[in-house]
Amino acid sequence: MGNTYVLDKNRQRNSHPIAIALFLLVMVFGIFWAVYLKFFTLIGITLITALMAISSIQIGAQWEKAVILRFGKFHRLAGPGIFFVIPVVETITTWIDQRVQVIPFNAEETLTKDTVPVNVDAVMFWVVWDAEKAALEVKDYEEAVSWAAQTTLRDVIGRTMMSDLLSNREHIDHELRQIIDQKTEPWGISVQSVEIRDVVIPPALQEAMSREAQAERESKARMILGNAENLVAGSFVEAAKSYQNNPVAMQLRAMNILYEGLKEKGALVVVPSSAVETMGLGTITGLTSAAKNTDWGKDFTDV
Repeated sequence: MGNTYVLDKNRQRNSHPIAIALFLLVMVFGIFWAVYLKFFTLIGITLITALMAISSIQIGAQWEKAVILRFGKFHRLAGPGIFFVIPVVETITTWIDQRVQVIPFNAEETLTKDTVPVNVDAVMFWVVWDAEKAALEVKDYEEAVSWAAQTTLRDVIGRTMMSDLLSNREHIDHELRQIIDQKTEPWGISVQSVEIRDVVIPPALQEAMSREAQAERESKARMILGNAENLVAGSFVEAAKSYQNNPVAMQLRAMNILYEGLKEKGALVVVPSSAVETMGLGTITGLTSAAKNTDWGKDFTDV
């Protein structure tokens, strides 16, 4: 509140404290001499001089440029720092901020190339590199940049598939920056980067996309399971060839299967008697030995 040096967006700014101090100094000095000389007309002259002094002294911040017109024609750029203008003859029409500016913009309910309505939010970083063009070539360069960004975003969305919009944002950001920069370059404005922040699609479409992704995952799982079964079947075929030419190996495998079933505590396996007979005497001995390791086997051996 104490500092009246405020940038006004409507092409005017309040007086700087230095200018106010100079105005007061001139007034005090003029009044003193007017009273001392008893020439009171000097007070009016001092007032006019002080007003001209306060309007002629201007101070721009480090990031600012002042556009000065002389009799309505462009004369020069001034600032940053202290500079002077000729009252009545020269006027400051615009203060240009040459720092990097950030503006958010969006495109609501815009159709993609495959007719999907989307809401897209983006942000753009830009800077005024030529203050003269920004002041003279366009009426309100900030509003012009904002509208150029929105129309370009809608145009790019209309030429892009929804899948690309979701998965290829870097390419779209680069394309947006190039197109907007071409529009703003004649205004002395350079677009440094454009970034898409969010893409919102309808809830019904989100659900459909979720089902599609789930179906795709299930399809891949079934394919993997089928390939695994093919590998297992191939292994079984190779094992069958080995057992076909070696009956003893086949008997040992059958005994191993029974043993695996009996070694778990409390397990009981029922097999046809013909299968046991084909295994021979060694099989019965193996079954008896395996059964001793279980509670059921103890009862069996007691009998």
